[in-house]
Amino acid sequence: MKRSHGVLLYARRAAMGCVAVLILVAGFWSSWGTAQHVLLAKGRDHGTLTVASCSKGVCSGSFAPAAGSAAHSGLVIDRSTAADKGERLPVVVRPGSDEAIRTGWAGALHAWVPLGGALLLAALVIGGGLRMTRTGWATGVAGAGLLVAAFVAL
Repeated sequence: MKRSHGVLLYARRAAMGCVAVLILVAGFWSSWGTAQHVLLAKGRDHGTLTVASCSKGVCSGSFAPAAGSAAHSGLVIDRSTAADKGERLPVVVRPGSDEAIRTGWAGALHAWVPLGGALLLAALVIGGGLRMTRTGWATGVAGAGLLVAAFVAL
C-alpha cells in the first residue's frame, strides 16, 4: 500500500509539472508572434504612425517611413497600444500585412503580456499543485510585474 501511495505522489508531481510547463510554453509562443517583430526588427520597415482615427479595436493613421524603409498606406495598429488621436508612435510593419506594431519599451512589454498572464497562471500550479510555494510566489510576482510594467508603459 505504501509503495502505490509513493507512485501516485510522483505521478501527481509529474502531471502538475507538465501542466505548468505547458502553460508557460503556450504563453511564450503566444507572445513570440508579436515580440519577434519588436525584438528582431532589423531589416523590417520602421517609421512613425500618426494616429488619425480609432474604431472597433484598431486605430489607423498615416505612416512616415524611416530612412531606408518603404512607404505603406492604410496601416492599422491595435487600439490597446495606441493612445489618442494625433499621437505619434514608433512602429515596425509586420511583413506581408498592413499591421503596425509599436516598438520601444512600451511595444516590447505589450508584446510579452500573454507570457505575464501565463506566469500568473503557472504560479498557481507551481505553488498549489507542486507545493513549491517560494517558486510559485516568485513566478507570480514576475508575471504581475510584467503586466504592471506593460500597463504603466502604455
